[in-house]
Amino acid sequence: MTDDIPARMFYAGRRWRVSDVPTRLRESIWAMPLERGRGMYGWRFQATSDAGEVVMFDVYRDGVDWHVHHTYT
Repeated sequence: MTDDIPARMFYAGRRWRVSDVPTRLRESIWAMPLERGRGMYGWRFQATSDAGEVVMFDVYRDGVDWHVHHTYT
């Protein structure tokens, strides 16, 4: 995270860098309310691997850890 916005991550054994402007996911996409600092909240962003692969990610934080909810190729 850079200034509380996704910037890079490690997923599926590879490094990814965010390559567009992340969008904060709203409550309508999750089964439970999104609350910053408590509960779940998330982001959708495009990321590019070191090998040049581009994937769209939906990620969420469960209060402690970050998780990949869905990917779009």
